[in-house]
Amino acid sequence: MKTYVGVDYHKRFSFATVMDEAGQVLKQGRLANSPPAVAAFLDGYGGEACAAVLEATRCWETMHDWLAECCGRVVLAHPLKLRAIAEASVKTDKIDATTLVHLLRADLIPAAHVGTPAARLLRRVLRHRLFLVRVRTMVKNRIHDLVDRHAARLPARPVAELFSKAGLAWLRALALDETERTILDAELELLEHLGGQIAHGERVLAGIGRRDERLARLLTIPGIGRTVALVVLAEVDEIKRVKTPAKLHAYAGLVPRVHASGGHVRHGPLVATCNKWLRWALIEAVWPATRADAGLRAYCRRVAHRKGANTAKVATARRLLTIVYRVLKEHREYR
Repeated sequence: MKTYVGVDYHKRFSFATVMDEAGQVLKQGRLANSPPAVAAFLDGYGGEACAAVLEATRCWETMHDWLAECCGRVVLAHPLKLRAIAEASVKTDKIDATTLVHLLRADLIPAAHVGTPAARLLRRVLRHRLFLVRVRTMVKNRIHDLVDRHAARLPARPVAELFSKAGLAWLRALALDETERTILDAELELLEHLGGQIAHGERVLAGIGRRDERLARLLTIPGIGRTVALVVLAEVDEIKRVKTPAKLHAYAGLVPRVHASGGHVRHGPLVATCNKWLRWALIEAVWPATRADAGLRAYCRRVAHRKGANTAKVATARRLLTIVYRVLKEHREYR
C-alpha cells in the first residue's frame, strides 16, 4: 500500500500527517525534530512505497535528509508557488501538513530542486566565503570613512592602494586621538582576521573542485574565473535538469518581467524571484569577459549603443550564461 506523508517543519518541532491512496488519514501528530523521532513516527508507514513532502523553508535540508532515510521519495515544495497554503485564511500546523499531503497525493506539488549532497556542500562553503568577502568590503569602507574624516589633518598618503602592505603599515602608524586609534586598530584586526578566514575558505574550495571535470571546462570560458565557475556548479548542479538556455536565463533572473494583456506587451525590471547568487556571478563575469573576448565585447557595445550600459550588461551576462549552458550540456571546452 502506498502512503503519503506531509510535514510542516518548524525550528523545534514538526507536525506530520500520514495518508493512504484513498485520502484516509492514518496518523497525525506533532514530533520532535530528531532522526529517532521521525523514524518512530513513520514506523510501519515508511519504505519504498512511501512518499513525503515538506516546504523549502529555513534549514529544510535537515528534515529532508531525515525523511529520505525513511521514505522512498521526498519532494521539496516551492513555497512561493504553493499558494494553497500561503493564501489560506485559516492556517495551522495541522491544516498545512494535511494540505501538503493532499497535494502530494494528487501530484500537484510545485517541486523545488534539492541538489546532490556534493552540490549542497559546495553551495554552503561558497556562500560562507562570499559572505566573508562582503563583510570585508564593509570593513574596508569603514576604514576609508575614518581616514576621510581626518583627511585635512593627516599627512599625505604615501601609497595609492590603502590596503596594500605599505598602505596597512601607513594606517598602523597614523597619529590619531585615543578613541579613533582604538576604532582603527579594531577595524584593522577584524580585516586581518577576515582575510585569514577567506584564505582558508579558498583552500577548502580548491580541494572540493580539484576532481570536477566540469570546472576545467568552465574555466576555458572568457571571464569565468574559479569562484564564478564554482558558483555556477553549486547553483545549477546537474545541467540535465535544465531543458533550454532560456530556462537557465530565467532561473538566474536575467530576464525582464513581462505583462501581456489584450495584445499589449510591457517589459519591466528583472524578475525578482530567481537564484540571486547565480545572477551575481554572471553579472560580475561580464567585465572580464568583454575584455578577454572580442565577440562579447562587440556584442556588449552594440546593445549599449541601442539600449544603454545597464541593459547591455544584463544582455551580455545572458549570452555568457548561454555559453556556460552549451559547455556543460555538450561536455566540451569553449572555443
